[in-house]
Amino acid sequence: MVVPEDYLERVYAGVLGKLIGVYLGRPFEGWSHERIQRELGEVWYYVHERLGRPLVVTDDDLSGTFTFVRALEDYGPDFTPAEAGRTWLNYVIKERTTLWWGGMGNSTEHTAFLRLLAGVPAPRSGSAELNGRVVAEQIGAQIFVDCWGMVCPGDPERAADLARRAASVSHDGEALHAAAVIAALEAQAFVERDLGRLLDVASSLIPRDSTIHRVIQDVRSWREAEPDWRRARELVEARYGYGLFAGNCHVVPNHALVILALLYGEGDFQRSLMIVNTCGWDTDCNSGNLGCILGIRNGLAGLDAGPDWRGPVRDRLFVVSAAPGEAITDAVRQAYRIANLGRRLAGLQPIVPKGGARYHFELPGAQQGFEAEDSPDARGVAELENVAGHSAHGGRSLAIHLRHLAPGRAARVIAPTFIQPHEKEMPGYSLCSTPTLYPGQTVRARLEADARNTGPVWVRPLVRHYSGGDQLATLLGDPALLPPGEAAEIGWCVPPTDSQPIAQVGLEVTAERPCGGSIYLDYLTWDGEPELLLTLPQGGGMWQRAWLSAADQFGRWWDHPFRVSQGEGTGLVAHGTLEWRDYRVEAKVTVHMARAAGIAARVGGLRRYYALLLCDDGMARLVRCADDWRVLAEAPLAWATHRPYELSLEVRGARLRCWVAGSLLCDVEDEEHLLERGAVGLLCQEGTMSAEWVRVSPARGEP
Repeated sequence: MVVPEDYLERVYAGVLGKLIGVYLGRPFEGWSHERIQRELGEVWYYVHERLGRPLVVTDDDLSGTFTFVRALEDYGPDFTPAEAGRTWLNYVIKERTTLWWGGMGNSTEHTAFLRLLAGVPAPRSGSAELNGRVVAEQIGAQIFVDCWGMVCPGDPERAADLARRAASVSHDGEALHAAAVIAALEAQAFVERDLGRLLDVASSLIPRDSTIHRVIQDVRSWREAEPDWRRARELVEARYGYGLFAGNCHVVPNHALVILALLYGEGDFQRSLMIVNTCGWDTDCNSGNLGCILGIRNGLAGLDAGPDWRGPVRDRLFVVSAAPGEAITDAVRQAYRIANLGRRLAGLQPIVPKGGARYHFELPGAQQGFEAEDSPDARGVAELENVAGHSAHGGRSLAIHLRHLAPGRAARVIAPTFIQPHEKEMPGYSLCSTPTLYPGQTVRARLEADARNTGPVWVRPLVRHYSGGDQLATLLGDPALLPPGEAAEIGWCVPPTDSQPIAQVGLEVTAERPCGGSIYLDYLTWDGEPELLLTLPQGGGMWQRAWLSAADQFGRWWDHPFRVSQGEGTGLVAHGTLEWRDYRVEAKVTVHMARAAGIAARVGGLRRYYALLLCDDGMARLVRCADDWRVLAEAPLAWATHRPYELSLEVRGARLRCWVAGSLLCDVEDEEHLLERGAVGLLCQEGTMSAEWVRVSPARGEP
């Protein structure tokens, strides 16, 4: 596998193509061609506003695509279908995240997930033998496949193989063939532009007697004989329409529309997406796959050749799973993640721009979710543009063009770090998320002032956090003076927020006299371990939503803000991000009734964490869960239900120490050192526990 020189940028275009396609088709998903023609006409651009719906939403097409690739991250390139199934169990919260939860025998993915929970390993969990051919051949395998193509540039055989292994968790038969074709098209699109040759390569990787192979050949022959895509669509409906394939959303009709739009669109991004969306059926899925293929093939220039697809999106993306801190993300972040996986497969080192800064703007046009605030004193003051230059350790920056900046006015640029006020309710499943930024961490940014600016400006870092009534409150750091032509690096330790989640981070620019020109944001990031006390805040409810809950019940109970109940198995609630490494988590815990309950550190999903537990056999245990529990240390402890105990668990490198009521329970090394980072958590096995408070702080030695 030879990585092309423009690989990273083409992956970025593929990710953007996927997002744009999904956001374009989502508002009318499931509509017939006739209804679309009647109510929308040909779909040449976003229609969400016409239908009164938001553009950037939670969606299984996106969450599944960027979650299931974690099998490659966690288990390596030789991951088995069984390990892909364990990836589902670790990162999917039952009936809350990632999938369409349509019920056993109705949703293919829901069916497979219940099989996995019942102990049926993949690939049997998704097999037609177990679930029936109709359920096994629905569209999901094709929906979630794009990352497998993007990590294998120019290697369609490998992409198809990875896609089949991952998709066999939930699908079988024709669905696996369709997934292999889409992944192969995307992998080959890095090195081949001719649509016919792309289809030759992809179709050669599936059985010639399969229905999917016949679909491809039929649509290609229709394209040669029939110039009108509308007539070709009628031929697809007559031979491969929904009425001929049982189930809610069979893969065969929708695969036919992807191939039809690919050929009749002749490689043009806008025209191709118009065709596939106007055709109807599973519009967001088909549009997302096609958008990714053409994003890779055409690059960013192909996306930018038509209308402004990127501006309304601003790279924003939700990947809703059990991975703490990963739901609020963007296309740039995911592009680097996917491209670095591809580089790893090719034996290359990862690309880490600007020292690993979260917001670095290193790809053309990237805004990474930033926007100019539109509040009364900031309206019209700033415009944003990704530009070349003005970076100390990179090639690009985010220009803040100042308009009408004067005393009493402010230019503010902000990016989301948590659920925004207008995102509390979603049309699909809810946005389950933990924040990405926390008190005690240091926000850092580098800025340059254009030499042509008409005067100096003051720049201050800012965060906004939820408060009583779930309104946003602003905290500002110290101002830094930025004269024309000069640069500055600013740093600010985020102060406490009364246990409330931080929703936004950004900058405020002010001036003492009217000023025009541009400020260039080289990067903005944060680092360090958090320093926070989580307890019952003064009003509001977003503090509770800042916990990622995979428990039957989680919420406030009297004066205990954190009460966890689980009827079967282990219930886990997490707070923090996958980036936390060396820290101490402490909590005042009461076990009301449970087989085991306690606190967790380095939580990386539902089945990856360290935990200090009070167990009903009179023991206290330190365990490591990496798919399965392993006891690292244990000791007898005469603890009682309905009594509070202060538990402490410190993780520093491979060393783990834990205390109960101030007494050291154990000091051990995890020899395998499997878990290097992750969030904090509370967990309860078959019962109920509660916590009065939870504290997180940098690892500091003895309590």
